[in-house]
Amino acid sequence: MIDYPALRAVATVVQTGSFEKAAAVLNVTPSAVSQRVKQLEERLGVVLIVRGSPCTATEKGGWLCRHMENIGMLEGELMEHLPALADPEEPRQRVTLHIATSADSLGTWFLSAMSNFSKRSTYLVNIAIDDEDHTAEWLQRGRVLAAVTSLEKPIAGCRRTSLGTLRYHATASPEFMSRYFGDGVTPEALRRAPALTFNQKDRLQNRWIRQAFGQELTFPTHWLPSTQGFLDGSLSGMGWCMNPAPLIGQHLRSGRLVELVPDSPLDVPLFWQINRLAADRLVDLTSEVAATAKSHLRQ
Repeated sequence: MIDYPALRAVATVVQTGSFEKAAAVLNVTPSAVSQRVKQLEERLGVVLIVRGSPCTATEKGGWLCRHMENIGMLEGELMEHLPALADPEEPRQRVTLHIATSADSLGTWFLSAMSNFSKRSTYLVNIAIDDEDHTAEWLQRGRVLAAVTSLEKPIAGCRRTSLGTLRYHATASPEFMSRYFGDGVTPEALRRAPALTFNQKDRLQNRWIRQAFGQELTFPTHWLPSTQGFLDGSLSGMGWCMNPAPLIGQHLRSGRLVELVPDSPLDVPLFWQINRLAADRLVDLTSEVAATAKSHLRQ
């Protein structure tokens, strides 16, 4: 038999970040929570929680947390039909849905989708940020129930929905263009001009150079892990970078930003992939994501 009180203890510790906060949510003592987690870890022979501040799930612990999300959705569905099953003395647990997306999607359209969904739903959301080329890995490892990803191939056990294309432009301020590209945007000039890069996973600048010039180049870069920071950094003349089209339209029209090479956008197709077990119970979530994407992304 599965020890669901122990699984719930694991999931609550991970969600709240501590044994003390989990105890308050579950209305038991911290020692009771600790004992449930310890006994389950000993039974399974694996560590489920990395003790720290905050406490986090191991890979195996993450799988248990995703299982409890599915159980929570099933229980919520059951309570709608048989409300008398609920214990009036026990507080109703709200299910948190773990979802992965990129910072650029979150900063341009995805937050609107989550906001609209949350207004009609009792679910909470926990949004993880990673490069769109890597969010699929979160889904494959069971760390999230759904993800916005650039991976077109359906992930095993998931349903895929095409969302559209997020367009990027290689942009810089007029002052930056004058300083580094006075004789034109050439491979030689790009090797000297500092770019802005989100993190080590960010390959958009490299992909644009390969698309525009047909070759790989090395270039100096500032590291700036923020979508808004990219925009502000390019406006201030800090560097050139790939900015999402929805964020920079007015700046291009006003001349505060200019394209390095006119009419040379980089288009990144995006897809919504969601765990098949949860998909039928989260139809409204998928519908909201698809509808919001349709109104913001290129179709």
